[in-house]
Amino acid sequence: MSLKLFHTTGFATQPLAPVPTGRAGLRPLWLMVLTSLWVATACNLALWRALHQLHTLDTPRGLLFGAGFGIMIAALTCALLSLLAWRWTLKPAITLLLLAAASGSHFMWAYGAVIDSSMMVNVMQTDAREVRDLLSWQLLASVLVLAVAPLIWVWRQPLAYGGGWRRLISNFSIFIASFVLLAGVTAIIYKDFSSVMRNHTQVRYLINPLNSLYSLGVIATKPLRRDTSVRLPIGQDARLGAPRGDASRPPLLVLVLGETARSASFGINGYDRPTTPALAKQNIVSFQNAWSCGTNTAASVPCMFAHLDKEGYESRRSEFESLIDVLARAGLAVLWIDNQSGCKGVCERVANVITSTLKDPELCADGECFDEIMLRGIDQRMAALPAERRARGVVVVMHQMGSHGPAYFRRSPAAFKKFMPECATNALQNCPREQVVNAYDNTILYTDHFLSSVIDWLKTQEKSTAPALMYVSDHGESLGENNIYLHSLPYAIAPDVQKQVPWITWFSARFEQRTGITTACLKQRAATRITHDHYFHSVLGLLGVQTDLYDPARDITAHCG
Repeated sequence: MSLKLFHTTGFATQPLAPVPTGRAGLRPLWLMVLTSLWVATACNLALWRALHQLHTLDTPRGLLFGAGFGIMIAALTCALLSLLAWRWTLKPAITLLLLAAASGSHFMWAYGAVIDSSMMVNVMQTDAREVRDLLSWQLLASVLVLAVAPLIWVWRQPLAYGGGWRRLISNFSIFIASFVLLAGVTAIIYKDFSSVMRNHTQVRYLINPLNSLYSLGVIATKPLRRDTSVRLPIGQDARLGAPRGDASRPPLLVLVLGETARSASFGINGYDRPTTPALAKQNIVSFQNAWSCGTNTAASVPCMFAHLDKEGYESRRSEFESLIDVLARAGLAVLWIDNQSGCKGVCERVANVITSTLKDPELCADGECFDEIMLRGIDQRMAALPAERRARGVVVVMHQMGSHGPAYFRRSPAAFKKFMPECATNALQNCPREQVVNAYDNTILYTDHFLSSVIDWLKTQEKSTAPALMYVSDHGESLGENNIYLHSLPYAIAPDVQKQVPWITWFSARFEQRTGITTACLKQRAATRITHDHYFHSVLGLLGVQTDLYDPARDITAHCG
């Protein structure tokens, strides 16, 4: 009965934003122009702030450049909208454009983020838990003001589209006129424009939402530049060589893949806070001049497990298997334990487990778990691996939640909140920087405890194996320096804190006897510059895997064996 009343009253057919009647429709041109101007001004506050901070707009000539730059953005936006200025596509296109612009504006303004193709890949691989960390009242306010409010007006406007041919001619004319305006203004301000783009590369990534559209275009055309249909095998000749010393116990190597840990925040690397007291008591080597392949997980993790160097990986024309496949091909037992958002395709062909969704009452809450969960049941997980492979050696990869932001306060248990008060919100820009640093440093203190706990567990395995650990973070983090937060800036312009990462090794006496590689020798090389390019070859060297892919020049342990 109620459903029938719903239909008969006509309520079901009422639009969300009723269109006013009794007045002529607005020409689509004006809707496109107004939208483009709104995007170029209100939705690009982060861009205008950056230009102001660069003192680009301080003079009359600078103001002329700013006005011209805004017109260029509006003209290009209008040209793009003209391609979609049809009865059933214009308003939906404007809706998507404004929602993207509002979201991008918030993150660029609040965190000092910029948007490129690497960032967009990171966004598309974000899981529900990471999305939760990014939600805030400020984001909602940005979307309401920059998108929802103007969209209510947009959807209330009746539009006079005209006939099909007339619409086609009009759209084509708008497109040409927009590009003529774009070319004309560019010619007038070209000298200043080229100078800013050349000397301040980060500005080009702030042009909102054209930065997002361009990045999506780069991602969409990826199959044209790289064959993604197959994953080519590597290391088909991989085999285990004879150990250099005691062969009575097979190796047990734990590779801890860190998350968002910056080298500068580790006490053992010279930081003036005691963030690594547990590791300081272990006989470790901390490489203090280590650098990442990328500035986000989606870029760094596949790169560091690749046989190619950074340049080769980024310019590759095909997809390849990873280090993990080579280790398995050599006959080792391999287990990947993930407490993060996945292995980015690296672990798909070996035994793997996700711990972040477990229901441990002590270590798990609100849909995520602290990193110690990866140690729960690890003996049973290893025992389930094929016995013939375990007899040759075991490799366990532990992918941390680590210091993943912006909700740093969620990443450390109460017992490790030593640095207080901490920022207890994901809206970092609303906290004093000291509180942001406190929350982050607490995550490093917990990572210190976790790594030391893994080492203590490895020590219990010496009766039957030759255990060792290598910990390397995927990338670093900005904590408000120069008003920049989080990570994912394009590598060329990213600050060092987003690229310099901790790299720590621990070897048991049994492992040293087996390999001939000593902690004392590595300590003499702790200041040597190394990068993720060394990771693939160093792991092969530690395990004695022989393959033509192995390059001793990129093995950080080669000089100590």
